[in-house]
Amino acid sequence: QAFRSQRPKTPTPQLHLPAPSLLTMASLDSVWAAYESKMKAEGLNDSAIAAFKYNLGVLCSGANTMIPESALDPVASLPTYESLAEPKDAKALLKKTVVLKLNGGLGTGMGLDKAKSLLTVTSGNTFLDLIAKQVGVMKGEYQTDLKFMLMNSFSTSKDTLDALSRYPDLGTGSDLEFVQNKAPKVTASDYTPAAWPADPGHEWCPPGHGDLYPAMLGSGTLDMLLGKGFKYMFVSNSDNLGATMDLKILEHFATSKAPFMMEVATRTEADKKGGHLATDKATGGLTLRESAQCPDEDEKEFQNVGKYTFFNTNNLWVDLEALKVQFDKNNGALPLPVMLNNKTVDPRD
Repeated sequence: QAFRSQRPKTPTPQLHLPAPSLLTMASLDSVWAAYESKMKAEGLNDSAIAAFKYNLGVLCSGANTMIPESALDPVASLPTYESLAEPKDAKALLKKTVVLKLNGGLGTGMGLDKAKSLLTVTSGNTFLDLIAKQVGVMKGEYQTDLKFMLMNSFSTSKDTLDALSRYPDLGTGSDLEFVQNKAPKVTASDYTPAAWPADPGHEWCPPGHGDLYPAMLGSGTLDMLLGKGFKYMFVSNSDNLGATMDLKILEHFATSKAPFMMEVATRTEADKKGGHLATDKATGGLTLRESAQCPDEDEKEFQNVGKYTFFNTNNLWVDLEALKVQFDKNNGALPLPVMLNNKTVDPRD
């Protein structure tokens, strides 16, 4: 389960392939009609379908989805939080900023059949309770109606909205949440849509954190936020209670004029199996390598925390205007890296 490391994951689409993986070449044209009709019958929007088609096309092309050691260099240094200037105009920036929590995960590994964020953390408070209270504190501290949203999944939406109904100040309905897409599982032997007549729900899976972007587009959330004057978005995992709005980082992001920014932390031995930040030799830019993208022969260097010293916290900053430009440039489907994830169709069988 290469993608289920304890460390947060990079926003990268995942193709779920029922195991065992006997990868054979198939043309996209030969299998696409079956996927398109299945996704349309399920009511998925054009953005979700376009994103999945891009991912499936990468698979069918036979492209190498691995990132070998020879393609990377370590990251020498990065700006530190302590080096950032004290904020001057960040409160004005807050009016153009939305805080988004990724809340699509189930707590099945902990014996819970509901959203992981419904687990009790302390004093009877769940993750969601504490998030709601944190947002309330931030609104009071910054004296602004800080915009807050959740990206739920088809498995977590109802339970989450029910739990947050006690906090009406957060918002309701589409003003509070949008729901991530779901994707068809792919049969490893011939790339046809996976079938599981005993429980057709097992034929679908969450498409990974990379679905944040097409889900925002397809749900209308991106256009809604832009239409209301929002420009910046702070994203974090719902089980990361340390990820609260920080004015120093917000102002740094706005001043940098970067389209995207990621908060990273120093890897320790406890983090060596999770993904790491690296420099792409071909472009000179930053990239992420997850364990599922590492060839077996490079695993030792992948886990070398003295060489690759940073990991992704999944605290992300996104310029929404720049995101819209990229969607327009790429016909509604961002060309993100694709990772393969081998699983049985029924995860409990």
